[in-house]
Amino acid sequence: MNVILQWLLEMAERFTRTLDWTLCVALLALMAIGLAVLYSAGNQNEALVVSQAARYGVGLAVMWALSRIPPIRLREATPYVYALSLVPLVVVLFVGTGRSGQHWINLGIFYFQPAELMKLSLPMMAAWMLHVGTLPPRFLTTVATIAIIALPTGLILMQPDFGTAMLVASSGAFALFLAGLSWWWFIAAAAAVAAAAPAAWFWLLRPYQKDRILTFLDPESDPLGTGWNIIQSKIAIGSGGLTGQGWGKGSQSHLDYVPEHTTDFIFAVLSEEFGWLGVATVLALYLFVIGRCLWIASEARSAYSRLLAGSLGLAFFVYVVVNGGMISGLLPVVGVPMPLLSFGGTAAVSLLAGLGVVMAVRAHRPTRR
Repeated sequence: MNVILQWLLEMAERFTRTLDWTLCVALLALMAIGLAVLYSAGNQNEALVVSQAARYGVGLAVMWALSRIPPIRLREATPYVYALSLVPLVVVLFVGTGRSGQHWINLGIFYFQPAELMKLSLPMMAAWMLHVGTLPPRFLTTVATIAIIALPTGLILMQPDFGTAMLVASSGAFALFLAGLSWWWFIAAAAAVAAAAPAAWFWLLRPYQKDRILTFLDPESDPLGTGWNIIQSKIAIGSGGLTGQGWGKGSQSHLDYVPEHTTDFIFAVLSEEFGWLGVATVLALYLFVIGRCLWIASEARSAYSRLLAGSLGLAFFVYVVVNGGMISGLLPVVGVPMPLLSFGGTAAVSLLAGLGVVMAVRAHRPTRR
């Protein structure tokens, strides 16, 4: 019996040694909190919780699988992964479905959002391009990397999905930032966006996108229409106080005042039911995950691994900031879920896949001599 137990322990250690257990504990804590809040937000719908738990299970399996792949193998496969990720972005423009565009592909048993693939493959490709030459990157390398970022960003904007497009673009921009690109490039990019804003307003943005921006600037102008969502979300956040109204007792969410309370606005439900203490706990877990990713990036031995892990960690930071700013009225509503809290499968799996790559950077790091 002892021999069998020892063998089982050795096998378990072999299959899990590539996982970063401190990071895993934080992720499992976030997922547990997410399922608890989802159970309340979904009116005690157990099927909803089981469905999301199954998605987490798939994501954890993908995370484990990717953590076992040495970064050098990921680097070799990067151009092919990036190219393959572009294919469904084109396909979704013709066969996609969605309430405000063509974001999803119906695969029968579930809906697949192709843009989520780019949250991993784009930073991989940007890191691949930048690691080849010297750092900081030279002019031609920078231009080539910008083109790599612009192609999928443009395809996602055509769906249209402005929020995801900006998140995907930021993950590639972080690779340029970590590579030491001069600040003048970022200043010039910001100036170009500002200069193009008037043209985008009249010829590119759709009516519902304009409404979101106008609502962000003055939600009280239409409190029963376009401003309803953000006003009710802010009421829910404020009513939570220090300790919250209690699990399952949030009046704003359970009386259906808070919109999309199982997806984009689930953090408002958390705020109402668990108050400042619950919000602080979740934000502390998020900060730990981000900090751990950046620490792993700082310890990486190769430019590719360092840029990739750092980009994924900073991208996680942007997801949290954008959703938090969105539900609190500090940013326009762009339909970005809160990581590992909002209901959804593709986003959760892509996020955990990215963290699996970060774990691979740490697990396969060459030792110093």
